Amino acid sequence: MRHHSVIHTPKLSDYQELTRVWEASVRATHDFLPDAYIELLKNLVLTRYLDAVMLICTRDRRQRITGFAGVAAGKIEMLFIDPEHRGQGLGKQLLRYAMEHLNADELDVNEQNPQALGFYFKQGFEVIGRSDVDGMGQPYPLLHMRLRQNQPLARNA
Repeated sequence: MRHHSVIHTPKLSDYQELTRVWEASVRATHDFLPDAYIELLKNLVLTRYLDAVMLICTRDRRQRITGFAGVAAGKIEMLFIDPEHRGQGLGKQLLRYAMEHLNADELDVNEQNPQALGFYFKQGFEVIGRSDVDGMGQPYPLLHMRLRQNQPLARNA
């Protein structure tokens, strides 16, 4: 496993690359979303969503962004890993950092994304609610999750 031990704070000049990672990750894991909706969201990620959160990222040896997370008001609003770098512990690392340093213990996940749902369950999260629609009012249900009380974050397993 290649370990990315340093968490970086991306700059505005990294937004295009963050959006590239977002799109690649969504296309690899969100097969329920139509292409037109992904394109709409991609534009919003680039022009609005990245500015609305505290961003953290991991980079490879060439300084390319391999994954990122965004946190606002104690909630992990986004966590995306480049498909080429999945399975290397980056999601756990970003999640752990967000929780330990940014006081985030809640998140929403698409109900139709079983890979992400399984990941969050494994990391000690539990479902505390459900919405029939996503944040844009579209029929992609969200599960609202929170770290179980007295649940330490899973370490490298």
